[in-house]
Amino acid sequence: MKAPHMTPGQLLAVLLAGALFGFGLALSTMVQPEVVLSFLRLTDVGLMLVMGGAVVVTLLAYKLLPRMLKQPLLGGHFHRHVAHMNRDTVLGAAVFGIGWGLCGVCPGPAIAGLGTGNWDLLWALGGIALGALVQGLRAR
Repeated sequence: MKAPHMTPGQLLAVLLAGALFGFGLALSTMVQPEVVLSFLRLTDVGLMLVMGGAVVVTLLAYKLLPRMLKQPLLGGHFHRHVAHMNRDTVLGAAVFGIGWGLCGVCPGPAIAGLGTGNWDLLWALGGIALGALVQGLRAR
């Protein structure tokens, strides 16, 4: 499958959005596994407010933007992504949840956490990459 071509403007928009996302993860302390684990143990509700805010913004964007814009700002068209609930989806979600619960790390915050100098996150990213490789090989 050929990668889609991006214009320089689209590339800049994607890089800025990624930097903003990483900054938000760092600012909210989601890049610290200890904070995430205390959130999962329900002893720190700060991240619940962060995640709740993110869910509200996302729901509003998904509902309102297609009505306000004729097409996405970076081109293409609005469409629905069909989700399929099957054994692999449930198993993948369970493995992801178990890994997140054990170490307090998921991919986005792990990558952003490297920017804060937390090099121990390389272990978690290695495990994430290995899991993705095994899933990719299994899906062939």
